[in-house]
Amino acid sequence: MTTSTNNTLLPLPKVMDLSAAKHLAADLLAARGQPVALDASYVQRVGGLCLQVLLSARRTWAADQVAFEIVNPAPAFMKCMAQLGAFGFTHEEAA
Repeated sequence: MTTSTNNTLLPLPKVMDLSAAKHLAADLLAARGQPVALDASYVQRVGGLCLQVLLSARRTWAADQVAFEIVNPAPAFMKCMAQLGAFGFTHEEAA
């Protein structure tokens, strides 16, 4: 986790599966209340549980009125998100 003056940059793992979901949730919980950018540049696969974590985080950040965004999404990340039915996920940003 890298923190700058304006946001927290969280690099997402290459494989976002069941084992990654726990770590992702913990990292996001630690960053709650701060603007967050998730770097998806290396993601090759996204599983359903990680998608649920991402959707929950986006909703939480929106309710808190804090910025939440996905940056540098890899083509594989975009393909996985589309296959999971999360069209437009990277284009929506909370406050």
